[in-house]
Amino acid sequence: MSFARATATVGGLTLISRVGGFIRDLLTAWVLGAGVSADIFIVAQRLPNYFRSMFAEGAFTVSFVPMYSADLKARGRGPADQFADQALSFMVLVLLPITALVMMAMPWVMLGLASGYADQPEHFSRLVELGRITFPYLMFISITALQTGVLNALGRFAPGAAAPIAFNICMIAALGCTVWLRLEANLGQAWGLTISGMVQMIWLAVSCHRAGVALRLTWPRLTPDLRRLFRQMVPGAISASVIQINLIIGTHVASLLPSGSISYLYYADRLNQLPLGVIGIAIGTALLPTLSRHVQGGEREAIDHHVSRGIEFGLLLALPAAFALGLVPEPIYKALFHGGRFGLAEAHQTALALAVYAPGIPAYVASKVLTAIYFAHQDTRTPMRIAIATLVGNMVLATVLALYTPLAHVGIALASTITAWGNIGLLALSLARRGWLRLDRQLLTRAPRILAASLVMAGCLIPLATVLDPYFVDSVWVRVPALAVLVTAGLVVYGIAVVALRGVVISDFLARLRRRRK
Repeated sequence: MSFARATATVGGLTLISRVGGFIRDLLTAWVLGAGVSADIFIVAQRLPNYFRSMFAEGAFTVSFVPMYSADLKARGRGPADQFADQALSFMVLVLLPITALVMMAMPWVMLGLASGYADQPEHFSRLVELGRITFPYLMFISITALQTGVLNALGRFAPGAAAPIAFNICMIAALGCTVWLRLEANLGQAWGLTISGMVQMIWLAVSCHRAGVALRLTWPRLTPDLRRLFRQMVPGAISASVIQINLIIGTHVASLLPSGSISYLYYADRLNQLPLGVIGIAIGTALLPTLSRHVQGGEREAIDHHVSRGIEFGLLLALPAAFALGLVPEPIYKALFHGGRFGLAEAHQTALALAVYAPGIPAYVASKVLTAIYFAHQDTRTPMRIAIATLVGNMVLATVLALYTPLAHVGIALASTITAWGNIGLLALSLARRGWLRLDRQLLTRAPRILAASLVMAGCLIPLATVLDPYFVDSVWVRVPALAVLVTAGLVVYGIAVVALRGVVISDFLARLRRRRK
C-alpha cells in the first residue's frame, strides 16, 4: 500500500472513530455535565490512558515497529514473528505485576494525580474506586498495541485504525445502561472503559489470525533484540508522549482551580484531538514503517519524499482546522453540547480553552512527522531530551498562567500550545543539523498556498458565525442545522480556495492514492 493510500485508510477509519467519540462526548456531557462527577471520571480514566499513550502506543510502538520492519526486510517473516512473540511475552510478564501494584497503591497514585481532592473524602474515595476499575484497561490495550504494530509493519493498517470504533461503541453502551438502570454514570463509564479494552484486544487477535499472524506466549528469553527494544523504550516512553504528559500536568493544576475546570479542559481537548487524531495519528502510523524500510535500505531520496509529503498532508488539513477551531469555537459547544447539565456558561468556558488549544494543532501534527524520522533511525534519545525540556517548560508555564494570572484553566491550554511550538522548533533544529531533514520544492511551494487558503476560509467563517449566532442558542432542531451551515460553508470555501491557489493538485493526489508500493 502506498503512503498516501495508507494515510487515507488510517485517516478515514480514525475519522469514523473520532465522530463516534464526539457522539460519546456529547452524551457524556448531557449526563455528567461539567461538575465534580465528570471531573472524577476524567481523572480516573486519564491514568490508564496516559500509560497507554506513553508505553503501549508510545514507547513500545516507536521502538518495536522499526525493529520488526527491519527484521522483515533483513531476515524474513519467521525471525520477525519470533521477535514479536518474545516481545508479547515480556509485555505480559511486566504488566501483570505493575497492574496489581498500581491498583493496591491507587490512593497514593491519585494523591499525586489530583491532590485537590485530598481534602474531600467522599470524592477522593470515588476517585480511587474508579481508578481501580479502569487501570486494567492498560493490560488489554497494550496487547492491542503490539498486535497493531505487527499488522502495520505488514502493510495492514485498517484493523488497528478500526479498533477505537469498538471502544466508542462500548462506552456509549455503558452510558446507556447506566441511564437505563439509574446507576452512577461515572461508575458505568469506568466499567465500559475496561470492557472496551478486552473487546479491542479480541478484535485485533481475530485480525492477526486472518493475516496469518499467530502471536504466542512463550517463556521469555532476554535476547539481544529484546535488550535493544527495552533500551529504546525508556527514552521513547518520554519522547512519544509529550501530549499526554502535558495533559497530566494540566489535570493536576486544574484540580487546584474551581470545580469544572478539569471538565472544561477535557471537552476542549476532545475537539482539539479530533484533527490531531485524524491527521497526526494517520500520518504517523503510515509513515513510521514506511520510513523504517527506506532507512534500512539507505534510500535517501525516498525518505525526503515521504517526509515532505507527510508534512504537506498534515498542513493541508491541520491549518484550516486550527483556524476554524481557534476563531469560531463557541458555536460548536452551543449547538451540540448545550443541554442537560451542560449550560451556556460551561459552553463559553470550554470554547475559551479550545480557542487557545487550536493554534497548537499544526505543531502537534508536524511533530508526528519529525519524531517518525528519529524513530525510523532507531534514535529515541534525542526526542527524549527535547521532550524533557518541553515538559519542564509546560509545567512552569501552566502553573504560573493558571494559578497566578486571571487566565485560570485557559492558562493551562495556552501553556500547552506554546510548548508544542517550542517542541517542534527543537526537533527540526536537531534534524537539520544532522542532515536528516530536507524538504522538497513541492512542499515549500504549496505550504504558503495552503496557508492563504486557510486565511480565505477564516475570512468567511467569522462574519458568518456572527450572523448565525442567535440560532446557536435556539432549540436543538435549529442550532444543529445552523452549525451544519457554518461547517459546510467553511469546507466549501477552503476546498475552492486551496484548489484555486494550487495548494493541492487533485490529479496528483488521486494518482498517489492509486499508486501501489513496489
